[in-house]
Amino acid sequence: MTMSKRRLIGLILAGILLPLFVYFLWRQWQEIDFREVVASAREIPLFNLMAAGGFAALSYLCLTGFDFMAVRYAGKPLPYPKVALASFVSLSIGHNIGVAALSSGAIRYRFYSRQGLSEGDVGRVILFCGMTVGVGLLTLAGLAAVLNPSLAGEILRLDSPALVIGLGLVCLALVAGYVAMAACVRRAVHIKRWRLEMPPLRLALGQVVLGPLNFACVAACLYWCVVALGDVGYLGVATAYVLGNLAALVSHVPGGLGVLEGVIMVLLPGASVVGGLLVFRAVYFFVPLTIGAPLFGLVELWGLGRREAAAAPA
Repeated sequence: MTMSKRRLIGLILAGILLPLFVYFLWRQWQEIDFREVVASAREIPLFNLMAAGGFAALSYLCLTGFDFMAVRYAGKPLPYPKVALASFVSLSIGHNIGVAALSSGAIRYRFYSRQGLSEGDVGRVILFCGMTVGVGLLTLAGLAAVLNPSLAGEILRLDSPALVIGLGLVCLALVAGYVAMAACVRRAVHIKRWRLEMPPLRLALGQVVLGPLNFACVAACLYWCVVALGDVGYLGVATAYVLGNLAALVSHVPGGLGVLEGVIMVLLPGASVVGGLLVFRAVYFFVPLTIGAPLFGLVELWGLGRREAAAAPA
């Protein structure tokens, strides 16, 4: 694709995305009852709020690692600061819009196309990040089912602990198989019409580390928001969060709205954890959105200024 055509596509995307993200930011603002969030936050100790914010930040740091490995998988390594900016902006917005692969993918294209990545390269970046999410969910879901089969069975509505443990072992076996394929398979894998190039072993191992670590940090953020409101352990919260997140991904609900509440109510029936969930959504979803959306606008304005300066006659 020529540079002029790529620039035209980028301008069209920016013209569509900027107003759209302003609308989503306004909609999120309208849907949040800040008086209720503040009232709920007052019931949570300051240390818990700080810990929740810290684990949310660690999660987004892990997510920048997804992109850092992904651009190497695409064969277009970039400096970490540029990757971190693209990752945070795209995911802070995509998490709130829903169908994150598409919403965050459009923003990734805006950032990475300026760094010389083609549509195919950006597609490989998105695919790799999606695989890392899958590896993380399968790993934690497998561990949760094996270590806490009673709670996992209650959430999944399965009465047999042996069946739950078996499903957990299958999840872990799939992850182990993926790593083995990365170590042994050098050619692209064809699944019907799909063509999948296996990453090098070092990147696959990075996925196995960063994927589960990201979800463990999100679960820790949720844990610190609800632990003051109900008698619950971290393993129980992590189990509920991972299985709820799987359901949210299937439903493509923005931020898993309503799905997470359902599994948490199974975990803590009768407990007043709604306030903790509101605080969690504010900490993990809304606060990054209020940073990422304006940051995206500033980057776009800065890029526009540079293009106008370059086009101006000497």
